[in-house]
Amino acid sequence: MKALIIDGYVDEPACFGVPPYISPYIRYLAGAMREQGIHTQDIFYSAIDSIRLNPKDHETIIREADLVVVIAGMTVPGKYLRSTPLNLQELHSIIRTATGQVVIGGPIRLGFSSEGGKKASILSGLGNAHCCGDDVEAFVYDLLKDGMLVDTANVMERFRSVQEIGRWGKKGAFIIRQHPDYPNVMCELETYRGCGRKKHCSFCTEPFYGRPDHRPVDDVISEVQALYEEGARYFRIGRQPDLLSYQAKDKGGDLPVPNPTAIESLYRGIRSVAPDLQVLHMDNANPGTIAAFPNESRDILNTIVKYHTSGDVAAMGMESADPEVIRRNGLKVFPDEMFSAIELVNEVGAKRGASGMPELLPGLNFVHGLMGETKETFRLNYDFLKKVLDSGLLLRRINIRQVMAFEGTPMFGNDAAVAKHKKEFLRYKEKVRKEVDLPMLRKVVPAGTVLRNVLLEVNDGNTTFGRQMGSYPLLIGLPSKLETGDYLDVTVINHGFRSITAIPYPLDINNAELEFLQKVPGMGKVLAAKIFRERPYKDTQELIIKTGVDADILKYTKL
Repeated sequence: MKALIIDGYVDEPACFGVPPYISPYIRYLAGAMREQGIHTQDIFYSAIDSIRLNPKDHETIIREADLVVVIAGMTVPGKYLRSTPLNLQELHSIIRTATGQVVIGGPIRLGFSSEGGKKASILSGLGNAHCCGDDVEAFVYDLLKDGMLVDTANVMERFRSVQEIGRWGKKGAFIIRQHPDYPNVMCELETYRGCGRKKHCSFCTEPFYGRPDHRPVDDVISEVQALYEEGARYFRIGRQPDLLSYQAKDKGGDLPVPNPTAIESLYRGIRSVAPDLQVLHMDNANPGTIAAFPNESRDILNTIVKYHTSGDVAAMGMESADPEVIRRNGLKVFPDEMFSAIELVNEVGAKRGASGMPELLPGLNFVHGLMGETKETFRLNYDFLKKVLDSGLLLRRINIRQVMAFEGTPMFGNDAAVAKHKKEFLRYKEKVRKEVDLPMLRKVVPAGTVLRNVLLEVNDGNTTFGRQMGSYPLLIGLPSKLETGDYLDVTVINHGFRSITAIPYPLDINNAELEFLQKVPGMGKVLAAKIFRERPYKDTQELIIKTGVDADILKYTKL
């Protein structure tokens, strides 16, 4: 029997699976298939980008598969550098092509929308394909017996258990070798899912997963070990709504009390089984947890900085600085609490690390179109961000989006503010980009900062774009057509609203393009032209004698 997993990519508040990321869904599915008797050589993986590049070849693969499982869905759609999640036309094409059983899963089960500001619609017209209402990995596991399919009519929808994914995560680690980016694959790790708050944000889909189901520390560590043995070197602990609440203790309040000991055991254990990992980052942190439990949170943040790799980001959902919007939508924090959380993360993580980026910075999420929003909301949000900027605190990124309303959430049918304030939203977003994002980025990575291990990903004319592997990596443009797939150290030379321009570091004086020489900090066009004309140089002394270049400029170069 042949099984095909098609990765249409996922983007959720607490799970990311757009390249170079691979989501836990894919690995759990592969492990469930393997446990139910399908041989590893008969379990195939295709990313939707690979299908787009070679549609004819993949039509054959899809037709020959006895079981096709499609993972897809966006609940918080974003901007993507070189990949876009699966669309409905592609999904229907896969269904039409397949001759075997088709199963659909992931957050697409909640509905589909191509962009924020538009409510999600429940899937229709799926023919004989089965869209899982609960966990696709559990459904597929129950659909198989001794390596064969059973009748879908005999399979009940259910959620998987933490014990099951503890097994499937390890058994499915082999699938990462089929990812088109391998070995440059970022493995998204799950600690738990389901929000521990007693009251949930009006738009959030995380409550659909039920109460938090925390995985044992040893299970997560064992999964990392299995992935590491398969060649994984890049990890993000991202599949949870609040990492600081992992293994937290419910004492009856709105928020559980953080458990620093458990998180120290988790990070120390990961480092012990993956000693040569290249990236260990996190994702979500509830600012309400930090504000309510500053001492425990400080301990946890210190642990993270001790064991992680630099360039890390604690993404925190503020959503709004408008007290009325906060109250009506059950949001997590008021502005003063958010500010204290930003201060604490900066206190622990603002120091620059080995990657060239600060160790750990906050990332803020804002959502517009919520109940109670008025034009005043935009002013309050901007004023809060300007206060953070003027205070000298650092933010890695500010994510501003419009709400996507899903059936079953309080926001569904209550998103009239999206259309009502569309023009105001666009003006405000542009103002934030110009007056907050740009000066903030200049503070986070000043000109002359050296960033290590930038993966070159895309050529666009004479510009090459790359990023460091990690959580919310900074987009870096180099003004030349360079070989993609290579890693490069770079020097920051200029800033955009949400990206930077850089040149290779150290720049080879005898072989660099004139355009690169001109952009070396402190160089200038006249001196660069003189250096270019007098090449080659046998050593630094000859270079200084012939051109008069300041030795301080040469710290960005080599001979």
